[in-house]
Amino acid sequence: MAAITSSLAAQIDLHSHAVTKGYLAFVRQHHAEMDEGFPIPSWDVEKHLAFMDRAGIETSVLTMPAPQPWFGDGKEAAAACRQWNEECALLKARHPGRFLFCAALPLPDVALALEEARYAFDVLGADGVKLATNAYGQYLGDPVLDPLMAYLDERHAVVILHPHKPSAVNAQLIADVPLASYEYLAETSRAVFNMIAHNTLVRHPNMKVVVPHCGSFLPEAMPRFRSLLPVMVKQGIMQPVDVDAQLSRLYYDLAGAPTDEAIRMLLTLTTPDHLLYGSDYPYVAETVLEAAKRSLAGRLPMHGIDPQDVFTNNARRLFGADIPIRRYVDRITRLAEIEVDPEQIEAYMQYAIEVGRISMATEPGVLTLFSMQDKTNPAKIYILEVYADSAAYQKHIQPPHFKKYKEGTAQMVRSLKLIDVDPMVELRVK
Repeated sequence: MAAITSSLAAQIDLHSHAVTKGYLAFVRQHHAEMDEGFPIPSWDVEKHLAFMDRAGIETSVLTMPAPQPWFGDGKEAAAACRQWNEECALLKARHPGRFLFCAALPLPDVALALEEARYAFDVLGADGVKLATNAYGQYLGDPVLDPLMAYLDERHAVVILHPHKPSAVNAQLIADVPLASYEYLAETSRAVFNMIAHNTLVRHPNMKVVVPHCGSFLPEAMPRFRSLLPVMVKQGIMQPVDVDAQLSRLYYDLAGAPTDEAIRMLLTLTTPDHLLYGSDYPYVAETVLEAAKRSLAGRLPMHGIDPQDVFTNNARRLFGADIPIRRYVDRITRLAEIEVDPEQIEAYMQYAIEVGRISMATEPGVLTLFSMQDKTNPAKIYILEVYADSAAYQKHIQPPHFKKYKEGTAQMVRSLKLIDVDPMVELRVK
C-alpha cells in the first residue's frame, strides 16, 4: 500500500530567514524595503512553525534577509544586528529544537563585526554567522576581512553565505529583471571565486562555508576558472591556488531550483555529504516549497544520494551533531496494526488513501500517516501515525472525512491494535 507521506527523521532546513519586527522597522526607517528589487515578505514565527510541521521540518536555521542593515552609521548598524541576534536567540530558547540562528554582523565595519560575532557566540549561543556576498562593495575574500575570518576559523564556525545586491548595478535593469532570477547567482559565484582567488578557504580551513542556491553559477563557471588560472598565474595577475583544496571546504544548500541537471552539475564540484536541504522560507510560497521538497526527496536516490543525509545527517555533522532534538513530550506516535477482510482489501485501501490524503493536506497537527502492507499477508496493514499533540489527534478524528473512513471500513476490519511507541531519533543520527 502506498505511503501517504514520507517520514524522514529530524529534518533540518539550512536556508530560511526571520524577518523580525525590529529588522523590518529598521529597514523601513531608511526606506530600503525595495533595496533588493522586490518587497521583503511578511514573516511570523507561528506561521513559520506551522509550515515546518506541514513540510516535516524539525529545525530551521534562521538568517537575516537582505538588505544588509548598513546605511553609513556603524553604531546604528551594530545596534540593528544586535537586536536581530537577540530576537533570534529568544526564538531559539522559546522553541527548543525548532530553530538555530546564524548571527548577523554589521559589515563593512570589521571591528564592529568582530565585536558582534564574539557577543553572538559567547553570550547568545549563536550557531554560526551569516555573511552577505558583499557589504556595500566589500566582497568576501577581501584581505581587509582577514581578522574576522581568522576569528571564525578559530571558532570552527559555520558560515552561511547569502547573495545581496551587487555594489554597482543598472537600476533600470534590476527593476525590469529581478535580481533573484540571475544576479543573485552571479553575485554568490563572484564572492566565492574571490575567496578562492585570495586563498581564504585554505588559509582558514576550520570555517565551514555554505554556498546557497545549488552552488549558483559555480558548477558552470568552475571549468573556465580552472583553465584560466594557469594563464593568469603565468602573467603574474593571480597567485597560485589549490582549487580542489578550496572546494573541499564548501557545502551547498539546495534552495532555489534543485533540478536533476543542477544536482548532476553540483556533484562535479562536491560529494553528497556536502549537500544540504534549504527552503528559502518565506521568500517562496509555502505550497510551492512543500511540493518541491517532496519532489527532491523522491529524486535524490536517482543520483545515488540518501535523502536522509541531505535532509538531516549532513547538517548535524556540519554543526557538530549538537542540534538539539526535541523529546516529543507532547507528540503522539503510534503504530496501528490492522487486519482486513482479504476480499475487501482493495476497497479498504481506497478509504485509507483518501482519509490520509485529506488529513495531510488540511490538518497541520497530523504530521505523518505512513501506511504499509505485510508482504507475507497483504490483508495485514500497518500505519505509522504521528500527531503534534493530543489536541491534534482529537481534532483529527472529528471531521467528516475521518468519519467516512471509520463508517465505511467498519465491516472490513477484522481486528485493530494501536501500539503507542517512542521515537528513537538519536539512533538514526550519525
